[in-house]
Amino acid sequence: MSLPTQDVPPPLPPAITDRPVLEADGVVKRFAGVTALDDIRFRLRPGESHALMGENGAGKSTLIKVLTGVYQPDEGELRFAGAPVRFAQPLDAQRAGVSTIYQEVNLIPLMSVAQNIYLGREPRRLGLIDYRRMNADARDLLSTYGIRVDPARALRSLALGVQQMVALARAVSINARVVIMDEPTSSLEAKEVETLFRVIGLLREQGIAILYVSHRMDEIYRVCERVTVLRDGRVVHVGDLDELPRRELVSLMLGRTVERSGGQTAFADEGHTTAAPPVLVATDLSRRHQIQDISIDIRPGEVVGLGGLLGAGRSETLKAMAGVMQLDRGSVQVEGKTVRPGSVPAAIRAGIVMLPEDRKSEGIVPELSVRDNIVLAALPRLSRAGFSSKRNQDAVVDVFMRRLRIKASSPDQAVSELSGGNQQKVMIARWLAMSPKVLLLDEPTRGIDVGAKAEVQALIDELAAEGLAIVLVSSEVEEVVEGAGRMVVLRDGRVETELTGDEVDEAHYLAAIAGETPHQPGAAPDEEQGETP
Repeated sequence: MSLPTQDVPPPLPPAITDRPVLEADGVVKRFAGVTALDDIRFRLRPGESHALMGENGAGKSTLIKVLTGVYQPDEGELRFAGAPVRFAQPLDAQRAGVSTIYQEVNLIPLMSVAQNIYLGREPRRLGLIDYRRMNADARDLLSTYGIRVDPARALRSLALGVQQMVALARAVSINARVVIMDEPTSSLEAKEVETLFRVIGLLREQGIAILYVSHRMDEIYRVCERVTVLRDGRVVHVGDLDELPRRELVSLMLGRTVERSGGQTAFADEGHTTAAPPVLVATDLSRRHQIQDISIDIRPGEVVGLGGLLGAGRSETLKAMAGVMQLDRGSVQVEGKTVRPGSVPAAIRAGIVMLPEDRKSEGIVPELSVRDNIVLAALPRLSRAGFSSKRNQDAVVDVFMRRLRIKASSPDQAVSELSGGNQQKVMIARWLAMSPKVLLLDEPTRGIDVGAKAEVQALIDELAAEGLAIVLVSSEVEEVVEGAGRMVVLRDGRVETELTGDEVDEAHYLAAIAGETPHQPGAAPDEEQGETP
């Protein structure tokens, strides 16, 4: 078998048969009383490339783990090749012919390429591993899929993209009938992506079914023919991609339609705009495979929404500005002064603070009290000769507990005992105690109840009115649209467009993240523009 020589992969063949090779019928999965998957009905046919789409928390990862034996369904049935099956562990799924390629390469770096491919099933001669045959077999397998690498080389000596292709070779070498690809191009260069797409075409010609998970819309429409969309653990759409416009796919994932009006949040009706000079200017922020040439400015008293689907680069952009993430290039300036890149202390000294998306693992210190969590960052300011008085700490804590209406029995209560909304307020109080100039908010209302959400949204309004520059990231469309006076929309790690004035609405936003907007700041979507699968 030889690879096509052209740059553009050949047309993908139709599914070999309509009889499913892998099915989920009425699958339910619960965790501690929370339903992660609810009545999932899914069909994957031999020789087809099927997209699995959904935002963060939609249930994609849980479904993959059920299909591959990591989890067992609490209700419902899995069928493989038409017969009921129960995979007690991932090895059972692999033996049946279900292989998975994860976003993070799950191979052994110290072993050779050939050892990784044949791990646990090495060819033997006289009871010993036959390395010559194993290397020869690995070389033949790799060359079949256009991967030219010495199979005796240590895996860790290869580029990450090549390692990902080795993982693919291992997956198909176990006589796979189904290959699940979870964000397979996240670490690949453009040339390697083309190779992957050609390999997918070859696998389909052999009747191997592909379940393809990616946040990159261009890839989905290029390599897949059908799609299943999950939202909140349920299937909301199954169908052919060529009959589903991109904007409609985005709407299905987000649970929004462009006809729905605003007024769904506690934000004030007026937007947050200002003519003052920018307090923060970020220029050409770039990190390989994550963000590229992102430029953004924020003015005092302005709320800038950072929009896009999961994986568009929203959190990465905030981390780049806050010094959490090292950059390949780019700069951040606050009031005209350059901030040392990749340094959280330097960013904080400059006045940039960030509320992380995951408050439990990246924010609060659960073992400490409310007081200690609030003053944690401000301790150097409150200390004299290395000592900080409880009175000074209490003065700061009292101000912010009243200002943010933090509900706790006392400042000495363990922060882990508070509700999610009050934990979020404690985190905001910590950074407000630093008198910041720029506040970066990553999903500030995720996981908190409706009442607490309204309080946090109203607080964002108040802080902006007082002159604080705010960047808001939220997966809830109405929150980012109604909370921001201006929006920078990201797509595949780049700035897709900028929305200002009357363009900051759901119709323009959904069009932008679907890739239907010209790549010009402030440009409105062309409603007559055709789809470009």
